[in-house]
Amino acid sequence: MIDGVLVCDKPAGLTSHDVVARVRRLAGQRRVGHGGTLDPPATGVLVIALGRATRLLPYLPLEPKRYLAVITFGAETDTLDATGTVVATAGTAGVDRLSLERALAGFLGPQRQVPPMVSAVKVGGERLYAKARRGETVKREPRPVTIYELELRELTDGEQPLATVAVTCSGGTYVRSLAADLGRALGTLAHLAELHRTAVGSFAEADARPLDELRAMAETGRLGEAVIDPAIAVAALGVRPLSDREAVALVSGQTLSPTGRDGPVAAVGPDGHLVAVIQDGSGRARSKVVLA
Repeated sequence: MIDGVLVCDKPAGLTSHDVVARVRRLAGQRRVGHGGTLDPPATGVLVIALGRATRLLPYLPLEPKRYLAVITFGAETDTLDATGTVVATAGTAGVDRLSLERALAGFLGPQRQVPPMVSAVKVGGERLYAKARRGETVKREPRPVTIYELELRELTDGEQPLATVAVTCSGGTYVRSLAADLGRALGTLAHLAELHRTAVGSFAEADARPLDELRAMAETGRLGEAVIDPAIAVAALGVRPLSDREAVALVSGQTLSPTGRDGPVAAVGPDGHLVAVIQDGSGRARSKVVLA
């Protein structure tokens, strides 16, 4: 069994669950999960955990998310992206570089965002996209998100201008909703034409491997070479080196002296392997997840 984290470069047309299913087959094991869904049309970084490392998903450094978004101005679709049907059009005379940069600045910081009808958010026990497929539209409560950075990379003029925007945001942010809101802020309409995720927390596209490459590695018995060791995957939490005695204590359910840190910490044994994720509480460091 492979235990660790894999960074996949998701192609367009597959769901995140499709990618997980393929990695299951390549690795020949059932325990595979992902950290952070990408919609089928989107491409880029998808973090996948294998084996015992699936228990680390709540503790992996998966924030913030970084994207390159291509936004089309002058038309809005029923899905707020290019897969939908155009439902309205508008003039784009107010879309220029200066106006766009000013509008982008207005979307920075903490805010509340209404999730789109095609999202996986549950309302009344059912995913919104399931309701949308039946043609239903329901009231959605705004959700707190934070947009840390918005940088205009390119603006192509035309009847329907195209803007490429680098987005750094919190998890749960819908870039397609941002695109539609941006269009309205400029006095027109807009939708998301393309979306590519360039990073998830400390996992960047430089680490990402296409599925074809992973398949070739699996066929030659080298898939493990693409997997990030659990100790490295959670090192951004901060590391507590353990003695042999402390490692045994954690595995047997005992507590340790406090780490003195806020939040979870990676407890690493003398052999360099991750033993557990621990966190201070009631004057002692206690295991949140034990891997050893």
